[in-house]
Amino acid sequence: MSAEPWLTSLLTATAQAGYELAIKLSRMAVKITQPSDDVRRVLRPIYEKDVAALIASSHVVAVQFAIIAAATDYWQCPKGST
Repeated sequence: MSAEPWLTSLLTATAQAGYELAIKLSRMAVKITQPSDDVRRVLRPIYEKDVAALIASSHVVAVQFAIIAAATDYWQCPKGST
């Protein structure tokens, strides 16, 4: 794992920033799980054409986004407003 902290907070100012953080969390999970740049480079052409893998990636981002949304109290919207 990285010696330098890269995730200092789950709080974001906007939903867009929260979604971007969710993507970063998902990408960092892959990088930490498979630290070899060379291996990731070899595997990418395989999974980028795999519909199931792409759907799974979207699911991971959605889960991360839900966690971030909850952490930011859904961008502090008053209850009942849209």
